[in-house]
Amino acid sequence: MEQKEREELTEREIEVIRLVATGATNRQIASELFISVNTVKVHLRNIFAKLGVNSRTELAMFAVREGLVEGVSLPEVEEVAIAEDRSRKAGAWLNWRLGLAIVALSVVLVLALSRAILRPTKPMASLDTAGSMALATRAAQERWTAKAPLPTPRMGLAVVAYEGFVYAIGGEAAEGVTGVVERYDPEADEWISLAGKPTPVSDVKAAVVGGRIYVPGGRLASGELTDVMEVYDPEEDRWEERAPLPIALSAYALAAFEGKLYLFGGWDGESYLASVYEYDPERDLWIAKAPMPTVRGFTGAAVVGNKIYVVGGYDGQRDLAINEEYDPSKDGWEERMPMPAGRSGAGVAAAINLIHVIGGWEGGSSKAFKYNIRDDNWQSFKTPIEGMWKGLGLAFVDTKMYAIGGWDGNYMSANQEYQAIYVIMLPRVP
Repeated sequence: MEQKEREELTEREIEVIRLVATGATNRQIASELFISVNTVKVHLRNIFAKLGVNSRTELAMFAVREGLVEGVSLPEVEEVAIAEDRSRKAGAWLNWRLGLAIVALSVVLVLALSRAILRPTKPMASLDTAGSMALATRAAQERWTAKAPLPTPRMGLAVVAYEGFVYAIGGEAAEGVTGVVERYDPEADEWISLAGKPTPVSDVKAAVVGGRIYVPGGRLASGELTDVMEVYDPEEDRWEERAPLPIALSAYALAAFEGKLYLFGGWDGESYLASVYEYDPERDLWIAKAPMPTVRGFTGAAVVGNKIYVVGGYDGQRDLAINEEYDPSKDGWEERMPMPAGRSGAGVAAAINLIHVIGGWEGGSSKAFKYNIRDDNWQSFKTPIEGMWKGLGLAFVDTKMYAIGGWDGNYMSANQEYQAIYVIMLPRVP
């Protein structure tokens, strides 16, 4: 951790960070520190702003990386079995110490790992590659769980996570384009209705900056596009208007990075675009940045590390498999490994160093993809809905991903939970 960041964090904020890194919920943190849940939320909002992180997963990774949690290791990629045969430490008894490892392992692999540790005659390293991949594939299918359905079935909605909740905003429903806002509580598996968005829109995205949810542009009920940007305050349950987009847009990609918004491509009513805009909330100002190498709309964006990845999309002729990396610090682009197949209208979200792409146009749902940033490589995995699943939204809450809404020939109330990351105890030799 940089010295400046150390100085900015209070002792209580560091305590909160350490508890988040153990996987504690807001209620558990409040109980541990003898404070209210609302106070925990205030601390987290301040911590997110100071450190420039956007999720509890990123905060936990930060805590591990900076040594705020003792006795912890952080594997880099999902579905990697720990192959060390700890029994080689002759005559040593394994002393368990509380540790956090944010590892996206299948349930089967986790159980196999436990067996490998407790029975050194059959270490995990003895699994051949084909066997490991078969276990991982089966586990990916078993990770999905249907949760409480979205109360207002719709597509083209904005889905975003904040403070342990998932917000579903706007979209197109059976009654037409809507401004309805519904919030999902994963712990209670319940939805509630909130203050509706003043300007009903579809084909939009949302992102969180400074404890506010930003929803720019979109397609109106008339079919026309809007440049209006409306911002939701979750604490006050109210909306306000901020600086409009430079042009009316829909079907763009949106990401929050280091306190700013980045908007990529989209549809301007006549053509698909390669334009990129950066929004600074402090100055309430949009600025044009280096355009994408590829014209496209109905694409998705995800932040991993200090880069933003813009994946898939539609250029007016075909679904794209393109994967382009944007570096905000250099305002420059690089091409990365494309997806195995083109996708547009898919849900895109990232956790740790993996980008998940779910759904999309024709045949887009039966095979989803995840991209390993470190290896510049894609893998496919099954999803719980067969056939077309387009216009959905994705959001991560801690270790779980939620796929919300969409279209399969009808407006969908889908709320599918995917266990993307596992927190496990790791053995250590004294």
